[in-house]
Amino acid sequence: MSRFSALRFGHFLPSLLLLGAGLLATSLVSLSEFFVSLFNVLPTLLLLLGGTFCMVYSRQRELFLLLTVYLAYFLLDTQTDHFRASGSVREDGALIFHLCCLLLPLLYGLYAVWQERTQLAQDLIARAAVLLAVVGVAVALQQRFPAPLLTWLAEIRWPALHASWMSLIQFVYPLFLLAFIGLLVQYLRQPRPLHAAQLVGLLGLLWMLPRVFIQPQALNIMSSQVMLMIAVAVAHEAYQMAFRDELTGLPGRRALNEHLQRLGRQYVIAMADVDHFKQFNDTHGHDVGDQVLRVVAGQLRKISGGGKAYRYGGEEFTLVFPGKTIEQCLPHLEVVRAAVEGYLLQLREQGQRPRDDQQGRQKRRAKAAGSVSVTISIGVAQRQASQLTTEAVLKAADQALYSAKGAGRNRVVAHGQVRRGAVRVAAVEA
Repeated sequence: MSRFSALRFGHFLPSLLLLGAGLLATSLVSLSEFFVSLFNVLPTLLLLLGGTFCMVYSRQRELFLLLTVYLAYFLLDTQTDHFRASGSVREDGALIFHLCCLLLPLLYGLYAVWQERTQLAQDLIARAAVLLAVVGVAVALQQRFPAPLLTWLAEIRWPALHASWMSLIQFVYPLFLLAFIGLLVQYLRQPRPLHAAQLVGLLGLLWMLPRVFIQPQALNIMSSQVMLMIAVAVAHEAYQMAFRDELTGLPGRRALNEHLQRLGRQYVIAMADVDHFKQFNDTHGHDVGDQVLRVVAGQLRKISGGGKAYRYGGEEFTLVFPGKTIEQCLPHLEVVRAAVEGYLLQLREQGQRPRDDQQGRQKRRAKAAGSVSVTISIGVAQRQASQLTTEAVLKAADQALYSAKGAGRNRVVAHGQVRRGAVRVAAVEA
């Protein structure tokens, strides 16, 4: 499988929408009093609520990202309040602004790529120690050598690399670039909603800093949006962990239960089971068993006819067809059964994966000795007067699945089909 096959635009969509909303809000000439008041308190609320959520679920990386953005917001907000009240920058305003611009991408990039460890207490102490050390050194230098430090930071060291649009000190741009490269590599290696949110949030911070004293509410709005991106990404991943099966990528049992509660008066449920799955595990090991489940899930995901596949548990899968009849669903189930049967699973060691889909297809066509064929049995049932609840229809589909197993496996059987003598497309005596 291609390395980039796990990349999803959906990972970026919530953060991009929040970024767009922030840009739109800051472009308005004036905001209503309600929104001004809201964005004045929103960063603090997001730190409290998001930080509590992160602490409860041991998401320390996200906690320190929120804390980093909030500290920069708090320091800069103090400066902008004085600027709006008096029309001038505080005596220490320029130095504090430059230090915030310098430390924000540094700490944001560091905490974003700092993976969490199993030793949660030690990890928390290490992150806090880094934050205290960096901020402590910056405060000490700002207090003891304010004028030399300001001169050193504001100096243009590489005139050839300086452009007219660069309104921040020159050191800031390389730090943002390094942070962006690190976060991009992190996302490409491990595509996750959180990693996508970190990338978009970094762009939002880079847009915000030059406009802190220029555009009213730019600091409040964009700080809120970036913190909200991180909180939404944490919630997104929590949802995925609860509702999506990690091994196969299909929606899991909890998602199935939610779907079943929203079905109407007419629907079809099919139960699919991998034939001889225990034999795969006993003969080839659990790694091959996992490969089998992923292959079957990949084919079931392609089900047509309005169906949707779920991982029910173990080697069992569920397919739900809202608003359909058995007659409408049987051809689609037969297609997916045949697709699983025709897929030649190439047994390989961990380091022998094909580089891309084309190489994988070539290996499967070669039908090497180290390959196996997988089959599934499917039982299907429709809501009827005798089965009014989803639990009853699920039980009927499960009974049909047992009938398919007893009739020789690798077939689709509808509930009551054997009793009526109408065994699937290729009739087999039970």
